[in-house]
Amino acid sequence: MPFLRVLTLVYLFFFGTQAYSQAVKTLNGQVMDVSNSGPLIGASVFWEGYTSQGTITDLDGRFQLSVISLPAKLIISYVGFERSIRVINERETDKLLKFYLKPEELSLQEVIIQERRPDEQIKNLEIGKASVPIETIKNIPALFGEVDLLRSLQLLPGVQTAGEGTTGLFVRGGSADQNLVQLDGAPVYNASHFFGVFSVFNPDALKKVDLYKGNMPSQFGGRASSLIDVSLREGGRDKIHGEGGIGSISSRLTLDGPLFGKNSSFILSARRTYADLFLKLSSDPNINNNKLNFHDLSGKFSFVLGEKDKLSLSTYQGSDFLGLDNQFGLGWTNWVSSVNWNRVNSESSFFDLQAYHSRYKYRVDFEDRENGFLWKNALSESGIKANWTRIFKKSTTINWGTHHQLYSFAPIDLIPAPESAISPIATQSVQGVLLNLFGGIAHEISPQLSTEAGIRWGVYQQVGKGVQYLYPDGIPDRNIDPSDSVSFGTLEKMKFYQGLEPRLAFRYLINPEFSVKAAFNRNFQYAQIATNSSAGLPIDRWILAGRYVRPVRSDQISLGLFHNFDQNRWEVSLEGYYKDLRNVIDLRNGAQVLFTDRVETEILSGNGWSYGTEFLLRKNTGKTTGWLAYTWSRAWRQIEGISRNQPYNPRFDRPHDVTLVLNHEFSASWTAGLTFLYTTGQAVSFPVGSYVVDNQIVPLYSDFRNTNRFPDYHRMDASITWKNPDKGRKWRGSWNFSVYNLYGRKNPFAYEFRTIFNNDINFSFSDGEVVSARPGVVMTYLFTFLPSLTYNFQF
Repeated sequence: MPFLRVLTLVYLFFFGTQAYSQAVKTLNGQVMDVSNSGPLIGASVFWEGYTSQGTITDLDGRFQLSVISLPAKLIISYVGFERSIRVINERETDKLLKFYLKPEELSLQEVIIQERRPDEQIKNLEIGKASVPIETIKNIPALFGEVDLLRSLQLLPGVQTAGEGTTGLFVRGGSADQNLVQLDGAPVYNASHFFGVFSVFNPDALKKVDLYKGNMPSQFGGRASSLIDVSLREGGRDKIHGEGGIGSISSRLTLDGPLFGKNSSFILSARRTYADLFLKLSSDPNINNNKLNFHDLSGKFSFVLGEKDKLSLSTYQGSDFLGLDNQFGLGWTNWVSSVNWNRVNSESSFFDLQAYHSRYKYRVDFEDRENGFLWKNALSESGIKANWTRIFKKSTTINWGTHHQLYSFAPIDLIPAPESAISPIATQSVQGVLLNLFGGIAHEISPQLSTEAGIRWGVYQQVGKGVQYLYPDGIPDRNIDPSDSVSFGTLEKMKFYQGLEPRLAFRYLINPEFSVKAAFNRNFQYAQIATNSSAGLPIDRWILAGRYVRPVRSDQISLGLFHNFDQNRWEVSLEGYYKDLRNVIDLRNGAQVLFTDRVETEILSGNGWSYGTEFLLRKNTGKTTGWLAYTWSRAWRQIEGISRNQPYNPRFDRPHDVTLVLNHEFSASWTAGLTFLYTTGQAVSFPVGSYVVDNQIVPLYSDFRNTNRFPDYHRMDASITWKNPDKGRKWRGSWNFSVYNLYGRKNPFAYEFRTIFNNDINFSFSDGEVVSARPGVVMTYLFTFLPSLTYNFQF
């Protein structure tokens, strides 16, 4: 292909040269935190008197700046740190200079809530991207006092929640499985604990989180709707530091420091709940024998191998377990690891190599002599990714690379107990190989106009070992047995797909405080979930693209207006989008997908679309900071065989969504936070009648799907924090008191339609008949007024 030949020439020309000659001399440096030798990302670097011609530091704290007439004063500034002013002489331009900044003793009113330049949203090419600083996430009132990353993302425009107390996300009309959640580059297949109540990420160990709702860079792919890119922070290189907290249902501890001297560091973080310990205090043996807990363990080890090379190893292991009286047990485990090598070939050439492995498994045990069984499953993804970046002059940046992925979905096994009457069940394992080539270029055409273009080419192959069933007329039908089957050996080719994913973005700067941006983004997704749960369950069935399930294709167009005012203290943005989805799957009515080896007979595929408008007003500095967000959106699906082939709303279609997030500093010791949420109720199907089968009343549903809705959802949370303002203490503690659902709103979690029995109250009908039982509806809600107290500490 012509594009690949161009990429090859670019690689040979740029990467083959280790030095990049320029007519203008450049100064190369690195900016770090003096307290832990960690890099400072986004620090401003400029010559005195030339503010508009400065630059900012990259992910490693490095910068490159054109040299003016020397000697001259170089100024480096970073929010929350003392400014550095240093005179640079001619002899210092031929080496890498290091600058160490000291933290300032600032009050919260002087700290910006974003870890970026104040005018960044105006000048960059990013549209549909949101970055939430970890410190901001920690200040948001939390359920059970547990600060949660994914629940914080639900407060952003364009992001819908799965329901009360859950961390599931639906981004711009996409389903939960269309979000790629990755930790240091490795995908996380189940990013939740406690059936979605908490996420797997301990905020004390995190460096940053970026959410891409649109205009995803070409080096990322594999999901149709969004990317949630989570990074672990590096440990300090000077001495051991620690922080943690003791909360209502869990405690956590994080340690970091030097590993083997100043050129290496570590960070280790652990968290565990003790809900099961409280159960043991009960005098009821049916309760005190139960188990309910989860734990997290994460770590990152970083090594500076020289002036040009850095190596890091990241790992995460998390586990959940629910046990009922030693008779029933459900557990699931995540294990994610990655290795990253970063190399600076020259001041304008960079190389990143990454390898990762992610494994998720679950296990269900039921102890019963006649009906007992063991049910287990596992899936994994392994990958290797290489990325080259080249800076051509100051106005052009080129990146290109390759990404190889191996999917391995193990068989679902149901093993009966020795005396059980249940029949064993086993499905076929499924494997897939995906090769991606990508490239992109960002170019500043003029001071007003910038553009970014990229393309990603995915080549997918489903491979054996496996069995492929054949059906009459080539159409899977659960009421018709297969006409034949074909067996494939190990790594034998079964089904091939390929697709080009173009990406294009523009930014036009109307004035220094106002810009317009537009973008187009295409993504393919080769693995998706078949489930009838909107919130997501640990036993959900993942399905790889194959003969009967095509990869999902997503095309999104977005347009945005961005404006800063009052010296960048305030930001306001308005974004609109339209997303077109092809080959999305949904379940047939009455489908059973967990144990069948013919899952293609239980699902249907078709098209979908969504559109919406997102408004965000954010205050960045001052004693009161926060944001107000409003989203109007609609999501639709049209799949032959569902809802009489007419368009219908998926459960996560919620036209109106409002969030308010406020943080206020009363003094150096006292701060408070407040959040308010309002959203349209989720779309559901309520029974339209009932009928009797074997003397049992069974609800009757309409042919049209999700024509009803839950009541509108709204909730207010609040918190107040006290901390010791003395930063010179070796041990610093703080207390946080928070209330979830401040005014006790009973938001429905589920409705059950069944016969209600009541021996105390008789129900009288119009014909005079009096009965003690009648069909009725039972509403379940999870949380009303829920206070919590957490003690946090640092040392």
